Amino acid sequence: MNKTLLIDYTPFDISPQMIMESERQNNGRVIVSGVLQRAGAKNQNGRVYPKDILMREVNEYKKIQISERRALGELDHPESSVVNLQNASHNILDVWWNGDDVMGKVEVLSTPSGNILKELLKSGIKLGISSRGLGSVKQVNEDTVAVQNDFELVCWIL
Repeated sequence: MNKTLLIDYTPFDISPQMIMESERQNNGRVIVSGVLQRAGAKNQNGRVYPKDILMREVNEYKKIQISERRALGELDHPESSVVNLQNASHNILDVWWNGDDVMGKVEVLSTPSGNILKELLKSGIKLGISSRGLGSVKQVNEDTVAVQNDFELVCWIL
């Protein structure tokens, strides 16, 4: 099977009050937590990420990217599987499971893209967070595909 770029969108519910509170508590830094992704449920793209596959990839991501402080993500949804450092807007500080939800602690960076992200969130703009990865899918029924075992998580983007 051919691996293609897979992007999964989840609403990232962060209020302007959460941003201001974070800045007060973290010496001006914006650090927020929320749902990054959901396992076992059909997403808006008609894709299902089996929990065992997502769990494997989240564990690997935490072990390498997060522990080495290089779990960078970009603002917007680029078509490449490579994180472009000049567009980096945030860094994932931690991930954990809450039932079938992948939760994350996200630091908004003081980069040009990070500053745009921070101002959008401060203005109450509702954004989504998306996983970006490579893998193949298999048709389950007419409007649903399942992500296969060759899936590789690259990052989460806002």
